[in-house]
Amino acid sequence: MPLLEVDNLQVFYGDFQALFGVSVKVDKGETVSIIGANGAGKSTLLRAITGINREKTGRIQFDSADITAMRAHLIARCGISIVPEGRRLFPSLSVEDNLLTGTATARAGEWTLDKVYDLFPMLRAIRAHPSARISGGQQQMVAIGRALLANPLLLLCDELSLGLAPKVINDIYAQFDHIRERGVSILLVEQDVMRAIAASDRIYCFLEGRVSLQGIAKNFGVDEISRAYFGT
Repeated sequence: MPLLEVDNLQVFYGDFQALFGVSVKVDKGETVSIIGANGAGKSTLLRAITGINREKTGRIQFDSADITAMRAHLIARCGISIVPEGRRLFPSLSVEDNLLTGTATARAGEWTLDKVYDLFPMLRAIRAHPSARISGGQQQMVAIGRALLANPLLLLCDELSLGLAPKVINDIYAQFDHIRERGVSILLVEQDVMRAIAASDRIYCFLEGRVSLQGIAKNFGVDEISRAYFGT
């Protein structure tokens, strides 16, 4: 059953058009990946879904409600949380205080501070540390935990693996099943194609603002994805 339906989305930055007739769907309980090169429009899609980019046409429906024209803070309260590229923590706040900012738009739900610490146990030990003085991988865990404390139905993840060591990335991705078990679907933007395929039920490949390939992740080979990714 669809949780998120994006239909014929076109997004603009002034006179520049970034997305052209994009349609994307995420069913309840799914992990869906958006792959593509830099500038393909992946992050633009997330900004449109969350209401940050308001120059758009088409339709975005979430949990049976039309959120196309809704403002960002109201969309968050509907049950969409984002883990932004670059994490965007408050450097002067502690790990725990950064986590608790996620409760500002929280829905009723089962995610609590203790459950975030259960998901990422190392955060409990550094809960009082300033977020600017922890590792990049730990900061990414804080960003995910912050998003989960809003008790979302849909978690948007923008380039989780960017700049992180492979072992740290593996540790983070290993928690996806636990997140989905608690009723959270995931829409993942990722440049690492093989990691996206391994983590996802379905994928969409973007090329220059358009969907160049879509379908069940495990059904595509590397050559087919490469052609869609690079337009060759």
